[in-house]
Amino acid sequence: MSHSKAATIFNQDEKKVNWHDKALWFVRHKRDLSAHSVKGWEELRQLGSQIKAHTLSNLDNHLIQFEENALKNGIQVHWAANADEHNQIVHNILKENKAKKVVKSKSMLTEECHLNPFLETHGIEVVDTDLGEYIVQIAKEPPSHIVLPAIHKTKEEVDELFQEHIGTQPSGGDPQYLTNEARKHLRQKFIEADVAITGVNFAVAETGGFVVCTNEGNADMGAHLAPVHIACMGVEKLIPKEEHLGVFLRLLARSATGQPITTYSSHFKRPREGQQMHIVLVDNGRSVQLGRPDFRASLQCIRCGACMNTCPIYRRSGGHSYNATIPGPIGSILSPGKDLKKHSSLPFASTLCGSCSDVCPVKIDIHKQLYKWRQIITKETPQPALKKLSMKMMGNTFSNPSRFQTIGKVARWSLRHLPKAVINSKPNVWGKHRDLPSGPKQSFDDWFKNRNKNE
Repeated sequence: MSHSKAATIFNQDEKKVNWHDKALWFVRHKRDLSAHSVKGWEELRQLGSQIKAHTLSNLDNHLIQFEENALKNGIQVHWAANADEHNQIVHNILKENKAKKVVKSKSMLTEECHLNPFLETHGIEVVDTDLGEYIVQIAKEPPSHIVLPAIHKTKEEVDELFQEHIGTQPSGGDPQYLTNEARKHLRQKFIEADVAITGVNFAVAETGGFVVCTNEGNADMGAHLAPVHIACMGVEKLIPKEEHLGVFLRLLARSATGQPITTYSSHFKRPREGQQMHIVLVDNGRSVQLGRPDFRASLQCIRCGACMNTCPIYRRSGGHSYNATIPGPIGSILSPGKDLKKHSSLPFASTLCGSCSDVCPVKIDIHKQLYKWRQIITKETPQPALKKLSMKMMGNTFSNPSRFQTIGKVARWSLRHLPKAVINSKPNVWGKHRDLPSGPKQSFDDWFKNRNKNE
């Protein structure tokens, strides 16, 4: 299903769409307040961008250095070329340890690899312990946002889900009550777990360690209680030196939620006595993206979600309309690189306003890359006949000055004299919520010519 069709379904609930829009804009506003309070914020962004660009240009050497140092620290390192290899590696570790119960902290990589359903088919219980991830897991839905996985759910919907799955009492969507009940339920899962799986926010080549950022402490609970810790990491999460962490930790939380720093920035360097620690380094198409000069900068992404919070299309179409692990503007760059046919509609789900690029903490030129994907998709995939015809008509209009002037006159007259019911008729979907201004009596071109004559 194309993005536009999926977005149409999401937009059937107007009240929810408006709430979704306002909630995400609120987070964007918090980001602005937090960013503007940091002296040298733009220089910090530039530094983060340069570190990431340097790392990607030397990724092979940094990965080798990371593996050497991780092995010295007692961490077992595994390499996965794709999602299937990643899932099989994780499953083999679980089999070796006779594990049947797994607690998992938020990891977009494991979502990308569809790890949960894979393990469940092998009789292993996997529980997502991030509250938002847990909500979408029991709802049997994918996350709709990379930082706020259940942002599409109202508190009343969560109330009903909890009543069904963990036996809570009806509370009218009381957040405090629901959070406390989830905490009690998940606490038992942490205690019973055989293995903890976490994602990785940053891995440091010079130390062989890695950092996991959470606001709930669930990664710590899992990793510190379970006898086996498996960290799953896309190869692009690497940074060269420990001193660089300060740059990215300052950028990440402010861009994501407007916080000065995440509540827990947990550093893992070696397993504790008696514990196993594994890290799975995953490519899964990243090397191919790295080889595309126009799109390699998309691998600089630190998964803050700022581009989603600011995007007018994402805010009013919902994350599920993208039908991809990473939705929103950055996902609309990454997804076509994996399956151009399946995700050919995503680069067109943008106004190209550039707001995503403006807020990106590592200065990815997101809107420019979306435009480049449009050019590729238009050449390489079949386009709808109506779209091709309309684009041809528009091209003919803009390339013919006299025709453009005539249509302009008709449009200006129509906006001044036709009833609103005609202007905002069914074909004009924008007219459902917006009124076009009254048409001016003359075009800018006419005004400019008359101005010159008067002078």
